Amino acid sequence: METTAGKPSFLRNLIARVLLFGVLIIIVRFAYIVTIAGESCNLGDFCFFSLPENFNFVIPAAGTGASAVNKAVRPAGLSQGDLYTSKDWIKAVQFYSSVFQDLMSEGYLSPGFKSLCVETPNGQDVYALKEIGVSDSVGIFKKAFKPLVISSKTSRLPFDDNTFDFVFSGKGGLDKASRPVDLASEIARTLKPEGFVVVHVRAKDTYSFNSFLDLFNSCMLIKSHNIDGYDPSMPYIREIVLQKQAGNFGRPVKESGGSSVNKCSVPEHKRVLIQNAEPLIKEEPLKPWITLKRNIKNIKYLSSMADISFKNRYVYVDVGARSYGSSIGSWFKKLYPKQNRTFEVYAIEADKAFHGEYKLKKGVTLLPYAAWVKNETLTFEINRDPGKEVKDKGRGMGRIQPAKLSAKTDENFDGEVDEIQGFDFAEWLKNTVTEKDFVVMKMDVEGTEFDLIPRLFKTGAICLIDEIFLECHYNRWQRCCPGQRSPKYEKTYGQCLKLFTSLRDSGVLVHQWW
Repeated sequence: METTAGKPSFLRNLIARVLLFGVLIIIVRFAYIVTIAGESCNLGDFCFFSLPENFNFVIPAAGTGASAVNKAVRPAGLSQGDLYTSKDWIKAVQFYSSVFQDLMSEGYLSPGFKSLCVETPNGQDVYALKEIGVSDSVGIFKKAFKPLVISSKTSRLPFDDNTFDFVFSGKGGLDKASRPVDLASEIARTLKPEGFVVVHVRAKDTYSFNSFLDLFNSCMLIKSHNIDGYDPSMPYIREIVLQKQAGNFGRPVKESGGSSVNKCSVPEHKRVLIQNAEPLIKEEPLKPWITLKRNIKNIKYLSSMADISFKNRYVYVDVGARSYGSSIGSWFKKLYPKQNRTFEVYAIEADKAFHGEYKLKKGVTLLPYAAWVKNETLTFEINRDPGKEVKDKGRGMGRIQPAKLSAKTDENFDGEVDEIQGFDFAEWLKNTVTEKDFVVMKMDVEGTEFDLIPRLFKTGAICLIDEIFLECHYNRWQRCCPGQRSPKYEKTYGQCLKLFTSLRDSGVLVHQWW
């Protein structure tokens, strides 16, 4: 009897365990789909108990722009008490509803518009559009938040050209994009001619505001004003309204290759920055090794005076770099204010004694040539301090001469002479950076600046540079020999001052370097 009764009990236990195991698999699968994959559930995902995507829930009104009872589309796969019912989510929806109602009253938005919200992780702005009647609306973010937001990369939106009548970028959109130029280009591509772009940014100064406008060369500025934000991290927001034009509109683009641009147009916001920079030293210093070195402490960096967020790339070019520690490692990496941006670094150094160490430096591209006015073979003088090793600190600054002019004929010269390859620095710069990049340069080329700077002006490449730290070499007073000037250079301090002044007049923030 015991054997006969035990078999049904055993079978029941086995079946119960199998059913429990199946339920466990479904629960684990459901949790993975919702929390890890970030997608909604369907039968294929084994989410048999998920709610339909058109399930509605109620948000009580809490301020201007919200109706007495707001019916919302429930993002599928989220349970009660999750993000969509939080006070912050509701507050954001109400804020965007108010914003969009104002835009609608001004004619920049209409219920019949096909609308896109970019970089919206939780879809509050998309829901707000639907709430006020713009039903054909969708958002994009790297992770989907269905049914309001689909997954998409900002570098390539999954929409055809001229798809949308209205595109909105709120908090965290263009303001925090790693490559805002890519996102701006995609917005302009998918926007219909005469369509509107509305962006909320921090753009606190005129430099960043104009950098932002440069992202949208095909659009015309309609309106820019400040509004109160809803987030304590952004209490005030600049709302910018743009309208897409048929073709480029109004904002000239500086050439980055091809034909020459002989003169830069200097907008007022750049003039203001230069006026706020440290003044140039007008009188020749009697002790330049003290005065010029001390002046470095007074330098006002461009990136400490303005927001550089809306630039495409960030580039540092060290012309006459010498060793890595000479200025890249000891100054630029440590002291230059980068605003948490990653800079591409180019080291231009002709002296082969310094080339080896750059092989071990990540993030630095070495150009083992001499910056020059054209591509040709040059004679490179390497001075040597008497009594010291040629390598390391005893190795004096190198100086280049046009083709085959040998310093060996100079009885006073004590050093090495090498033949090196010079390259057209201005053309390289035009082929490497654009007007949408933020370009910082340090130049210490032992007098060759009087060849390179005029060439940059002639080709228009000077317009691509935002900030230069320039050491100008002239027949300065000598520390060793009072009353004597350096016989190494023929230029005067007045000629150096004229060089600095011409750069600032062209909108380039130049600093007297030492």
